[in-house]
Amino acid sequence: MRHQKAGNRLSRNQSLRKATLRDMAKAVLIQERICTTRAKAKEARKLIEKLITLGKKDTLPARRRAFAILCDHGLVSQLFRETAPRFKSRPGGYTRIIPYMQRGGDNAELAFLELTEKSREIVTGAKQQQVKAAQAASTETVTEAETRPAKEKEPKAAKEPKSGGEGHSKADVKTAGGKSTAKPTGVKKLFQRKTGSE
Repeated sequence: MRHQKAGNRLSRNQSLRKATLRDMAKAVLIQERICTTRAKAKEARKLIEKLITLGKKDTLPARRRAFAILCDHGLVSQLFRETAPRFKSRPGGYTRIIPYMQRGGDNAELAFLELTEKSREIVTGAKQQQVKAAQAASTETVTEAETRPAKEKEPKAAKEPKSGGEGHSKADVKTAGGKSTAKPTGVKKLFQRKTGSE
């Protein structure tokens, strides 16, 4: 019986469970939003809240404890310089879990795990397609002066054979006239050197 053992084991042993939660915490601190299963999100949320609380203290022992969890100096400094100061006025609830859908393969419940205070707007789904379309429309208006150097470089870089029959593959060379005109490689090349030198 698992008396007084709180938390979901996530079907992993201790070391794999810690690694999973650490990697999810890193991903949330970098990306500010991840999609995962609901059970993993609930467990990772505890670790992320603990890290942000440490980040609000901003002392050397707090930095060392955060590094013991994250094992990444750059991410620890980002946590203490950028992420944690956003939550100064908030006493708790640094993350939220948003139910998303059920996964097709195993019917697992998926959810978004995200920070409540984000540094940038995260665009997904239909909005992302609209943003890409707007960016594509803005890149189409390019002046002639910007395109001229690219056209000059094209003939030099185009070394691929044309598909109109001029180019050929190794298989075509071997079957064309019975004799292969391709140079031997590998072991055949070594044997030819020996016989040629004798």
